[in-house]
Amino acid sequence: MKKIYSTLILLAFLASACSMGNAEPTAIALPTAISTPTVSTNPAEEIVSGGDPGSERVSQADGMTSIYVPEGTFRMGALDPEEQRDEKPDHSVTMKGFWMDKLEVTNAMYALCVQAGACEPPQTFKSQSRESYFNNPEFNDYPVVYVTSYQAETYCKWAGRRLPTEAEWEYSARGNDFRTYPWGDERPDSSRGNFNYFVGDTTRVGNYPAGASPFGILDLAGNVAEWVQDYYDADYYAQGVTVNPTGPGARDLYFNRVVRGGTFQDVFDDVRLANRASVRGSNPQADDIYSEDYLGEFSPKIGFRCASD
Repeated sequence: MKKIYSTLILLAFLASACSMGNAEPTAIALPTAISTPTVSTNPAEEIVSGGDPGSERVSQADGMTSIYVPEGTFRMGALDPEEQRDEKPDHSVTMKGFWMDKLEVTNAMYALCVQAGACEPPQTFKSQSRESYFNNPEFNDYPVVYVTSYQAETYCKWAGRRLPTEAEWEYSARGNDFRTYPWGDERPDSSRGNFNYFVGDTTRVGNYPAGASPFGILDLAGNVAEWVQDYYDADYYAQGVTVNPTGPGARDLYFNRVVRGGTFQDVFDDVRLANRASVRGSNPQADDIYSEDYLGEFSPKIGFRCASD
């Protein structure tokens, strides 16, 4: 698949912005569910409320609310009858405290990075069933999709954050008990998340409060799967890394990366919080920036969220 030429995309993107009545410099208005940020010249500058477990802060770069996940020890890996080989063995992991985005990064948030000249637009502006998505204000507060792992990393860096590690992602979803899903062990249903083709495409972020994790983080089961920082190794858990694991040090031939959380099409087993998936990530060292080697895979079912120390 070839990358859409970014210059043409950006021109089209800005042209659509100019048609939005009195909209000022922002190409896509920020979602109504999130406070309009004052964009800082220092994207890492944040509004911080407290510093205790569950406290929140709001990024001035993109308006994202992050939640503080305290240091602690949890059980990582499959703890249920549907366990898969790459989820074993389950093992005890100790984590330092960190901040995790409460929501998946939205179209409107990603558009801010494109406007700032720091991010390339998504590889296409459509979604699974919608021909107009990223450039359509109706979907401002829906998760951005069709972004590569490198694009996700670039965005998080611009916003003063980073991609979460796989362990941070799972700890954010599980807490320190043995639950199967972010909300507990109750069987998934359409009140807890967007999966199993209940909707058939993405939904507005934060739309399923009943599916919140123990820390109050949303959309960790379904909607879109999420890029994380780690390279994929099916046998990584057997290495016994028990303190702040960051994944295998060596990438495989195809730069495969872990994605977490399941998608709007996945069945119940695949939205378990222990579930791991492998997707070809980007290789920024590849010579041809339009090649599959450089880009890796991208999909209408993969987005991301960010984390920070």
